[in-house]
This record gives sequence, C-alpha cells and structure tokens, in this order.
Amino acid sequence: MSDAAQKAPARRGRGGGGAARRAERTAVNFDTAKTIERKIPNLEMLSDEALDIIEANAETVLEEIGVAFVDNPEALERWKSVGAMVDGERVRIPKGLARKLCATAPSTFVQHARNPERNVTIGGDNLVLAPVYGPPFVRDKDGGRRYATIADFEKFVKLAYMSKWLHHSGGTVCEPTDVPVNKRHLDMLMAHMTLSDKPFMGSVTEPSRARDSIEMCEILFGKEFVADNTVMTSLININSPLTFDATMMGALEVYAAHNQAAIISPFIVGGAMAPVSVMGTLTQVLAEVMAGIAYSQIIRPGAPVIFGTFVTSIDMNSGAPTFGTPEAAHITNGAGQLARRLGVPYRSAGSFNGSKLPDAQAAYETSNSLNMGLLSGVNFMLHACGWLEGGLVADFEKFVLDADQLGTLHHMAKGVEIDENAQAMDAIREVGPGGHYLGCAHTQANFKTAFWRSDVFDYKPFETWEEEGARDSQTLAATRVETLLGTYVAPPLDPEIRAKLEAYVAQKKAAEPDSFM
Repeated sequence: MSDAAQKAPARRGRGGGGAARRAERTAVNFDTAKTIERKIPNLEMLSDEALDIIEANAETVLEEIGVAFVDNPEALERWKSVGAMVDGERVRIPKGLARKLCATAPSTFVQHARNPERNVTIGGDNLVLAPVYGPPFVRDKDGGRRYATIADFEKFVKLAYMSKWLHHSGGTVCEPTDVPVNKRHLDMLMAHMTLSDKPFMGSVTEPSRARDSIEMCEILFGKEFVADNTVMTSLININSPLTFDATMMGALEVYAAHNQAAIISPFIVGGAMAPVSVMGTLTQVLAEVMAGIAYSQIIRPGAPVIFGTFVTSIDMNSGAPTFGTPEAAHITNGAGQLARRLGVPYRSAGSFNGSKLPDAQAAYETSNSLNMGLLSGVNFMLHACGWLEGGLVADFEKFVLDADQLGTLHHMAKGVEIDENAQAMDAIREVGPGGHYLGCAHTQANFKTAFWRSDVFDYKPFETWEEEGARDSQTLAATRVETLLGTYVAPPLDPEIRAKLEAYVAQKKAAEPDSFM
C-alpha cells in the first residue's frame, strides 16, 4: 500500500472539522458483511486440453481475423506502436503479443470506498457483490412497470447501502429517464457519493463523462488520493463480435490513464453475437477480452482490469435471450478458468432471469446463475440483485429478495469448519441415544450463529401465515422495501465536500443545454 493510501483516512477526516467527526460518531451504522473470501474450491469443468485448445484458437482469431477499433485513429496508432498489423480499422495481433501485454495487469487490486471500512479487494479468492446495472424500466408491486426516474435510482442506492450482503453500490442501477442524457451521470454519481459510503462505478457513456467521474472523485477523495489509488470500477462492453467502438474505448482510455478499474466485458448472446457452441463462444470471449485488456495496458501498464463475461443463450423460436441455462453455466465456468490462467480478476454471473415478475421462473433462473458464479470463481458479480425481464427492468421487490439470498453465498463460501467446536463430540456425548439436542450446551452456545436465516422469507406455521394475510414472497419483499427506506439514514459526509460536489454538478449542468438524445 502506498503512503498516500495509509494516510488517506486521516486526510479525509480533517476537512469536516469537529462537527463532521461528531456526526460520524453518532450516525446510525448499517452492518455490511465483508467481502466474501472463498474457503471452498472452484469447480473446474474444462480439462487442461480444452483450455489449451481455446487459448490457441483465440490467438489464431486475433492474428488471422483480428478485431475492429472503430472511429478511433489514436487507438490504431497505439496498436501499430506495439507491433500489431493495422489494415483500415482492423487490428491483427501477432500470436503471443496480447497475452504479453496482459501480463502487466494486476491479479488483485483494492477499490477504495469513502468509508475505508468498506473497501473491497477484487481478485484472488474474493467475491464482491454489486447490484443490477442499466435497466431503463423499474417495477414494484404497486406501481407496476414504468420508465425509471432519478427518484427510483436514489431509492435503489439507499437499498444497496442498507443491504448487509451487498459490498458495492454499483453504477447505473437503473437509467433515470427524467434527467437529460448528457447530465444524468452527474446526478447518478452524486447519489452514489452522498447516499452511500460503499464503493461505486463511474460513467462510461461518453469519454467526457468518464472525465467528469474522475473529477468528482478527486473532490470526494482528494486529488492526490485518486492519483495513487483505485476508487472506481467501470463497465466497458465490447460490441461482440470482435468490435471495439470509440465511445467505450474512449472511456477505457480515461480510466486506464488514471489507474481506475475497468471490466472488459464482451456482450454475448449465443447464436447471435457468438457461436452456438460453448467452445466457440469461449474462444471469441477470450480473444475479445485479451484484446481489450492488452489495450488498457498499452494506455497504462499496471492499470487494474477485470476479465468480464456477460453471456446468455437465445431462444431459437422467439429470438429472446434465455438465462440460467446449462450452456450459460458452462461458459461462465470455463471463462473463470481462462481468467485464472490469464492471471486477472473475473466478473460474471448475477441474478439473471427472463421473467416478467419476481416469480418461480425468476427464482429458478436467478439461483442457477448465482450459484454457478460462486462455484466458478467470480471475483466481481455485477447484477447480483434486482435484475428482471432480461435486464430491461430493475425490480424493487426482486432487489431485496436477491439481496437477502446473497447471504447464502456468503455462508456457502465459508465451507465446513472442522475445529473441536464443529465436531460437536461433547454434544453427542451429552445427548446420547434417544435424546434431543435443543437444550444441550453445544446448541445453547452456537444457536445464534449456527444457521443462516432469511430476513424476508416467512418461516411461520401455516395457521399463523394464513392469519397474517397469506402473504407471498413479493408481498413480504414489498414490506421489506418500505422498512429499509423508512429507516434509512445517510452516511455522514463532510459539508465542505458536499458543497464542492454540488457546485461542480451545477457548473457542469449550466455549461450546456439539456439533451435527451
């Protein structure tokens, strides 16, 4: 850790004076679980032979077919400078070059939160959970499906802040359509910075908005701190197949140059943006990710990156994407193995489902995806809660249901304890044949922590459940949403920093007319 990182909490604490410190001591504190550290082995479905074939084929794709860097002449010149062959906008990368460039990317990195207790380590055996990203619509039990607003966005940020099992505030948790396109990133960043003290993501919809994200972080954390540390993660999607557009690459260039993290993630719908076979899709995924990571390292060797895979199959009858399928599981798992061989953190999985409501289909498909993500060694799980309707909708009840169930990932990742207390031999001796364990000393000493328990589900007997209105999971979740938002208290923030952020946003908004295109 750099000297700047070690001194950061003290430096950030000085600006608010005594009032800010007193506010911090007396503020309501919501418990957030630490980053998941797996104590269980990764499930590895692909043999070394299969992985060798995929890696060799990906190198062939990069050398013989190449990738397109569209409307970005500077990128083409950068590729030429490191030995790639450029023909028009097509970049052909000699075998071994991309992997050599990827070698400078760190295997783990820390993303700092404004509350240092909520920093996250991304990579290794760690799993960081972040909420849904990008839906233009929201849904709740009472209001139904509608276009998202900034008020909806702020509610989701509050829910993420108060959710114990979520480590991250996310990014575009929903797309606030009531705010101009060219200015909404400012309001979203303000929400993450002021309504939560968990780590968050920066804007990628235009390079200038990435620069705004950097500048707002320099106000929040301090310019020197941002120069020395990673305080943002961003999502850089590749236009599969094999196309890197100027908007995403422009944002990547900004973040990489400032040592801020980027998820390099192909957007794969099997049969549409990639081959229908698992091996073919993994080959294309690896080629695209290596090209993207390599480019980030051309910008700045050592810039933090994450190997991303968003993958779904397609229903060949309707053309609609499908989720929670065995094929998606195979690709999620295989990409994790490839990421570990490449030596970089891995992003995949989430609460993926194609259902229109938080129903049984949503639950089945979500659990298939979440559990496979845990077993596949995912390090950063975007879309971990709130996803509905193939990613078109962020659902409030689904958000809290998913966020609650993420607790099972935490507990499964712990593995099985084998110490003397876990062996429970004293309990077995005490109870003996024909007894019960409810009152024994071991049960009394361990019952509070022995079993994970949902904060949303109903465990009452049938008669009590019926008397209380026979509430289903969606109804219980709606009550949970109301409870969390009703007890929300914002984390303390230095008033001087808040004022500077507000002034920055106001100045940026005044500098150009509104645009909804």
